[in-house]
Amino acid sequence: MSSSANQESTVKPLRNDCFALPPGVNWTPVDVALERLRSRLHPVVGVEHGAPLSRLNGRILATDVFAPRAHPPSNNSAVDGYAFAGPLTEVPCSLPLVDGRSAAGEPYREQVPEGHAIRILTGAVMPAGTDTVVLEEDCDVINGQLHLNGTLKAGANRRLAGEDIQVQDRILNAGTRLSPTQISVLASVGVESVDVYRRLRVGVLSTGDEVKPVGAPVTDWQIYDANRPMLSSMITQLGYELIDLGHVLDRPEAVKEALERGAEQCDLILTSGGVSAGDEDHVSKTLKAHGEISNWRIAIKPGRPLALAMFKGTPVVGLPGNPVAAWVCALRFGAPAMALMAGAEWFEPQSYLVPANFSKNKKPGRSEMLRARVRDGKVEVFSSEGSGRVTGLAWSEGMVELDESPRQIEPGTPVKFIPYGSFGL
Repeated sequence: MSSSANQESTVKPLRNDCFALPPGVNWTPVDVALERLRSRLHPVVGVEHGAPLSRLNGRILATDVFAPRAHPPSNNSAVDGYAFAGPLTEVPCSLPLVDGRSAAGEPYREQVPEGHAIRILTGAVMPAGTDTVVLEEDCDVINGQLHLNGTLKAGANRRLAGEDIQVQDRILNAGTRLSPTQISVLASVGVESVDVYRRLRVGVLSTGDEVKPVGAPVTDWQIYDANRPMLSSMITQLGYELIDLGHVLDRPEAVKEALERGAEQCDLILTSGGVSAGDEDHVSKTLKAHGEISNWRIAIKPGRPLALAMFKGTPVVGLPGNPVAAWVCALRFGAPAMALMAGAEWFEPQSYLVPANFSKNKKPGRSEMLRARVRDGKVEVFSSEGSGRVTGLAWSEGMVELDESPRQIEPGTPVKFIPYGSFGL
């Protein structure tokens, strides 16, 4: 893996046997598979120092960030009104107004005498001698006198300096994926640049004689490549750098050459198809011949098997060729794994218990991921569970996850719904 002058080059590589299964393991439950992945992976990217705010969206912090300035930096008014020294307990009363005002960006620089008030606008610095603000709609001004009818406690409608952030507060933790709102926090205390991890470079490779790129002529026995555009879009939306490794036929040398290109350019390679034990499954054969591979028979529907391998120092995740199974595995296993390798925290996607709007007799033995969406407070699933029904991908907005245990689900039964947004999409 190459690194530029402003990036750290000392990155701990993954072990060649990091994906090996314990002896005697056959079927692996989903939660066990996830924990094995989490425990065996770590960040594999270097650090880019001093990245400016304009290039931070979607990047992952490499170090904690501490505030160099308080927010707000001074006591200021939360409303438009009039400032004076509180509390105000004896009403009705009137206070003489001093000449001038305090506005955001134009503070009043003199002392407000005791028993006087001054015009103040939202966000303006509280002048010396004041600590309380009355809303302009709660008072009257007549002939230079502020007339007040209601009591106010000292400090009403005032924001204190540092009540949000104090100097040297830790405002963001290393491993945080930066969003527009977090970039706003950095800017609010004057942080111009931060150290971030270099974007994880993820290669996407499709294989198969029956698969053709979109736009190419096809026969009745060939299909268009739906996986590579789908996975590529997912990679870019998650904030990683996409390396398009293209499509190769089921030829040992072509597969080997594509994987070698990927190992030179990528931190991680995702392949789709060719990972079972068939005669033309040359991805798994190449990985066995030139690397270390483990076929994880994960107890999940759809999605088995999942091939995990190391090829010339680069991890390879072999996804099923079926688009629905590839999507499920890429999200459930790939998304948290990529986050960890990219320097972020491993995450368990946020799920919600939602009443079912469907019936199902769930059999024991495997977890099931059902394409789903929520309508009117209830979750409905796609009409067919067939993993060849790609229309269910476009129809769905998330997945219902059912664990390995048997279960009878009727309308109204609470079920676990994971929206795609919980994966960062």
